[in-house]
Formats: sequence, structure tokens, C-alpha cells
Amino acid sequence: MDPVIGPLDLSAHVDEALAIQAVAFGLGPDEVSVRRPIVLRHLQYPGARALGATSQGRLIGFVYGMPNSRTHWWSTVVEPYLRANGNETWLDDAFVITELHVHPEHQNRGIGRRLITGLTGPASEPRSILSAIDTDSPARGLYHSLGYVDLARRVHFPSAPRPYAVMGAPLPLRGR
Repeated sequence: MDPVIGPLDLSAHVDEALAIQAVAFGLGPDEVSVRRPIVLRHLQYPGARALGATSQGRLIGFVYGMPNSRTHWWSTVVEPYLRANGNETWLDDAFVITELHVHPEHQNRGIGRRLITGLTGPASEPRSILSAIDTDSPARGLYHSLGYVDLARRVHFPSAPRPYAVMGAPLPLRGR
């Protein structure tokens, strides 16, 4: 049975979502406790929205994002990297994918694709941006298949052990 993709009240399901992120991303309890207030703060930003994937009444994946603002912490970190690559204007009039995670037991079934295209579909912004760990991964493969290109690589976030790539795509995202 296909999972149901639909609007998610992420603030009401933040602990379930972070449990998925912890398994998918390999986060420990301390990292999860740091992320909880960040997610709740993000949901207060204008235009922030989330979608969830449920199977048999259980959350198995989620995505959330918002219109970008250069005042957001993420933007202040990635801006110098984008500027160095001539891609700074991607920060303007863009919809940011903040988090996208699918429980490993449910990956490689098109759920992540359905989540991200569902979230960006109604966006009024002409483009989307995101960051992903800078490695050849299934997640980056998905993003490339949707039309995302690398805007900056080897981006270092404070306290992140691995470098990230910042990627951008025109909206609507490309189909299969």
C-alpha cells in the first residue's frame, strides 16, 4: 500500500519527525534535543509548511521548508560560498527545503520525490535551494534527478562534521 502524502502539523509531530531524522541521518539524542527548538522556531517563519508521508497511520517521512530570507542563519552561512561561486542571487526569491527525511525502511520507493515535489509545487518562488551532505549519495542523486545543480560545494556549517553542497533548481521541479 502506497503511503499517504499530505499536509503535516509538524509542531504537533516534531518528536516523531525527529525520530525519523535521527535514524535516517544517524543522530544521537543530544543532537535531536538541539534540533527540536530549531524546527519549532522555523515553523513560525512566514510561509513555512510541511508535508508528511504516513503508512498505516504512522509517520514514515517528512519534508518542510519556507521562503528564504537572507536573515536566516542558514543563508548567512552559505552566502559567502555562493558569492564565491557567482551564485549569491539564488538566495533571493527562493523556497528553501530545510529538511527532507524518509525512514530507511521506506527509502528508494519514491516517497522523498513525492514529498519534495508536493512541498515545492505550490511555491510562488521561481526556484528552490537546499543543502545536502557533499557526497555521492542517494539523496543527492534524487536532487539531481529533480533538476537541482550544485551551486557551492565543501560548505562548512558550524559543528557539522562533514561538508555540505548547496544545490538549486528552477521551480517547478523536473519530473522523472
